Amino acid sequence: MSSAHPYARELGAFLRARRGRLRPHDVGLEPGGRRKVTGLRREELALLAGLSTDYYQRMEQGREVRPSDDVLDALAGALGLDDVERRHLFTLARAARRPVPVRPDRGPERVPEGTRRLLRVMDAPAVVLGRHLDLLDWNPMAEALLGDPVGFPPDRLNMLLLLFDDTLTGQRSCPDWERQALDYIGMMRAAVAADPTHPRATAVVGELSIRSAEFRRLWARHDVRASVSGTKTFRAPEVGDIVLDWDTYPLPGNPGPVLLVFTAEPGSPDADRLQLLASLHATRSARGTTSTTWP
Repeated sequence: MSSAHPYARELGAFLRARRGRLRPHDVGLEPGGRRKVTGLRREELALLAGLSTDYYQRMEQGREVRPSDDVLDALAGALGLDDVERRHLFTLARAARRPVPVRPDRGPERVPEGTRRLLRVMDAPAVVLGRHLDLLDWNPMAEALLGDPVGFPPDRLNMLLLLFDDTLTGQRSCPDWERQALDYIGMMRAAVAADPTHPRATAVVGELSIRSAEFRRLWARHDVRASVSGTKTFRAPEVGDIVLDWDTYPLPGNPGPVLLVFTAEPGSPDADRLQLLASLHATRSARGTTSTTWP
């Protein structure tokens, strides 16, 4: 393994970000005079984990180390990682022990035909996302809620690119925009952990890192999300805010796309507003006028 191993670099960056979010008082330490860093010092984290400072520093630098599972457990405890973050730590560390695998050419991601038919008959907004958050398919209810994405070039149909596109109308109208951004960024982090040199991930993250200071700030947090469910507020001027639950369902493939579905409690005000929005969208579609508010 060399210092250029992509998984070792990701592991080091993740450790630095997680160390930086801890304060001395979080782990029972006294601040001890002036500090040049806001988070824990390397030597403090190493002490908590029972490691030498030199060994831990080499891990953060992505240098040639092969941490045992016991070491990883100690670091997870010292850093206060939750279950998702702990799995992320182990995924990166175990991958860094092996040579970088040759990526098989699977071709473009495809949506199973059965899934396409399912989308068309669903009465809830639903989209299919690829492993790097590319928008692969959607149904009419999703168009009613989010707008018609057909006018975008295929390579722009990505939830992160759309979310950070300041040219879109309503781009920041979502009341919980930052939470949504962190969810999608955390999902991309998980995808990068599975394959840190994938060209699509590199292209999306690279573009946003150049043109969006806000993305750089959130990406640098190294948050990782399983993101299998949540709640999102949509601001629809015609009917008012709509609060929907969302869930993700894996589709065939390894790794494969996911089906993202938005639902409301039947008979609730949110369900009524969603149905009204769908009726208005059907009327606009019949007239040939649709809006663009993605994502």
